[in-house]
Amino acid sequence: MEVKSLVKRSDYEWEIPKKGAMRVPGRIFASRKLLEEMDEKVREQVTNVACLPGVVKASMAMPDAHWGYGFPIGGVAAFDPEEGGIISVGGVGYDISCGVRCLLTGLKKEEVLPVLEDLVEQLFITIPSGVGAEGKIRLSVKQLDEVLVGGARWAVSKGYGDPQDLDFIEERGCLPGADPDCVSLEAKKRQHRQVGTLGSGNHYLEIQYVAEIYDQKVAEAFGLVKDEVVISIHCGSRALGHQIATDYIKILAKASKKYGIPVKEKELVCAPILSPEGERYYRAMVCGVNCALANRQVISHLVREVFDKIIPRAHIRVLYDVSHNTCKIEEHRVGGALKRLYVHRKGATRAWGPGRSELPERYRAVGQPVLIGGTMGTASYILVGTREGEEKAFASACHGAGRAMSRHQALKMWRGQEVIEALRRRGIIVRAKSKKGAAEEAPEAYKDVTEVVESAHRAGLASKVAKVLPLGCIKG
Repeated sequence: MEVKSLVKRSDYEWEIPKKGAMRVPGRIFASRKLLEEMDEKVREQVTNVACLPGVVKASMAMPDAHWGYGFPIGGVAAFDPEEGGIISVGGVGYDISCGVRCLLTGLKKEEVLPVLEDLVEQLFITIPSGVGAEGKIRLSVKQLDEVLVGGARWAVSKGYGDPQDLDFIEERGCLPGADPDCVSLEAKKRQHRQVGTLGSGNHYLEIQYVAEIYDQKVAEAFGLVKDEVVISIHCGSRALGHQIATDYIKILAKASKKYGIPVKEKELVCAPILSPEGERYYRAMVCGVNCALANRQVISHLVREVFDKIIPRAHIRVLYDVSHNTCKIEEHRVGGALKRLYVHRKGATRAWGPGRSELPERYRAVGQPVLIGGTMGTASYILVGTREGEEKAFASACHGAGRAMSRHQALKMWRGQEVIEALRRRGIIVRAKSKKGAAEEAPEAYKDVTEVVESAHRAGLASKVAKVLPLGCIKG
């Protein structure tokens, strides 16, 4: 991206000046290096979002931003329903509520290494992964409706996990406002055997260890200890979320025309939040969020079962679970006034600072855990939300490394088996359902996650707490 046409607000914050049809400026949080490496399409998409009705303050992009559908991946925008604000499928994405859950194990790295191979193998066997993967849980349409309303709470009520898990999941495991009648029968049919499955693409389950701690006070509040083994689960709402997006892209395309909303890219189709179409999409999207929360809860239960068989002294508890493809109703201060906004985060993680009542009591004094996934060959990070980030970016931070090249380009450069063997030589055990998928997810196909996280940290979006490194990874 060309830097000369941007206004530099700081070394890690850049502005696209408001002009033409833009209702607000654009804002990109990134180091100069990351900014220069970004595709020009990111600037174009940030600008397009800035033209939408009811957008507040600025259209934003996080340090891991890259080209997406409508919104950039790493895009954040908030809309005011009282000012004709809209809701957009492109601002949420196809994998509704894709997110990360981090589990603490109470085990040290040296305790796990002797059984690592067995753990990875058994987790791979137990947790279905890959395109169209199906699990053992079979649900009728009526039963699935219970999942869409109940989320992780439904899973716990069925014996998948412990009630205390819910305290450490955003929205305590269930986002209110779901209406299964707003979800098509096709979406429900596609999901009936996918609860408790990992999926494909960049989704993973990874055994990691805490390699470095940057903030001892916050790490203690989170329960993080150097060399402790943790488990990260990255997945979403599977086929149901994708079908909801597919269905509502068509519905909102008609709504855009009906309400006279000019759309600069077809995936930016939208409807006023307070319109029948906008309200139905929101209620369907909430179903997708709850489906994803239930999915990660069931997977956590399966992880516990595997550890109980192989290394039963593990004490697994949820550190936190947070999504990064959502639209949330939140209160934020804009121009000195507290407003109820619909905050779209597309490939961006919510990052509340300290003192928020929405947070678990254990974390309230320090802020929300922010889980940033890397690649199967690089670090991941745990950060904490800040009050500065609440003011600058509607309490939002990056969500991962962000792709540096397309999957198609990656396939031209690497073979899956070679990637897996290279990682094994570094002591990282990978089990992948698809060799093609392993090649697409080669670590070198992504941006430098350390640079991304450092940018978020220095921009004030979230503050570094710990770095974790991979030991074993399961991919679809």
